Amino acid sequence: MVPTASPSSSRVVRDSASPADAGSGQGSLRDVVDWLAELGVTEHWVVSCYLKLEPRDRSRGKYQIKLKNRVRDRLQWFERQGVSRGEREQVERDLERIRLYLEDSGNLPTGQGIAIFACEALDLFRTVELPRVFRSRLAIDRSPLIRELAAVDDEFGRVLCAAYDRSGARFFEVTAIGGRELPGLATDATRGGKFHGAGAQSGGGTGSGSAGEHNYHQRIKEEKQRHYAAVAQRLFELSRDRVPRGIVLAGIGDGSDAVESHLHPYVSRLLLGSTRVNPKTASVSEIVTAVMEVRASSERRWENEHVAAMRDGLGTGWAVNGVPDVLLALQHGQVRTLLVDPTAEQPGFRCSVTRKLGLTEQACEAEGTAELVPDVIDEVIEETLRQGGHIEVVEDEAARTGIAGLAALLRFKRS
Repeated sequence: MVPTASPSSSRVVRDSASPADAGSGQGSLRDVVDWLAELGVTEHWVVSCYLKLEPRDRSRGKYQIKLKNRVRDRLQWFERQGVSRGEREQVERDLERIRLYLEDSGNLPTGQGIAIFACEALDLFRTVELPRVFRSRLAIDRSPLIRELAAVDDEFGRVLCAAYDRSGARFFEVTAIGGRELPGLATDATRGGKFHGAGAQSGGGTGSGSAGEHNYHQRIKEEKQRHYAAVAQRLFELSRDRVPRGIVLAGIGDGSDAVESHLHPYVSRLLLGSTRVNPKTASVSEIVTAVMEVRASSERRWENEHVAAMRDGLGTGWAVNGVPDVLLALQHGQVRTLLVDPTAEQPGFRCSVTRKLGLTEQACEAEGTAELVPDVIDEVIEETLRQGGHIEVVEDEAARTGIAGLAALLRFKRS
């Protein structure tokens, strides 16, 4: 019997001591990928749904409209595949289960994406909350589409966050599906505040008047710097044990980036940015949200860098722009980084023998029957992942104006 999770089951991850405590029983995203991969190619049809749930998608239920449109399109496509009545009805029930699950706002994740895999014949209904998805997609196939899950796990990896003030620090590990708190750090510190003469001397001052006040404030300053150095050292130790994909610093006010100057050069290269949280009261879920926001800002920078590299590469043969040119590069295994305009949609065809993708039926001459695919953009994403390429969905509207649906940075120069 295949393990299952019903539509009403608790969702994956969040504010727990460990990701392994998740209500659905999954430990890490890699565990989910491996578990779904074990299903292999089945004799039954499996529905895979990836849905973006950014604030603009949630506004006025736009994600529901998006889902209904995709359900209609995929069912029309599915019926043209010559399937039996029983197969069609099973898929319709799976799609309805997904729709009902997402219709309940209580099932929506706190993050900006969700993946759902459903197959009634396999007793399968698995939900996976994600920090993001490449784009909303709905697929019906003989196996679950898990390459995006694997890509998100590989690319997000493990991010470390240090949340600190002048006297203590808490450390967190954030992954694609949640976070957990690590052992913290506390230091002895002189109580802050104004200098009070004799009181300051009893606290270790060396004199009265201006000299004593100077020594008092100097000691506080030195204590803070030693503490920040200790926080930086702990981050170095945590990074050395297991290399993270990024570091985030968190604190109150201007102190949120106070540790940065103390970071080892190795750790400094991993810094994604800083954010403001109260280190004493922040919950794990608050830390996860803050880290996701910092990482999203970093992703916007990466998007712009990739688009700039694409524009530079067009004249030198190291980049292509436009769906036809990307399809050709994909056929030759050239695509290193795929740049996707998230608003682009285009029907296309897949050749039954070579599995090549094309925009017209003529593209499949001598390569088998031209099989209609509802959206060739989705198919290109899946094929790029299969070839080990990187996906960059360009959300920045100004940056993506130069992308003609799809663009790509290449592994080797175009001839």
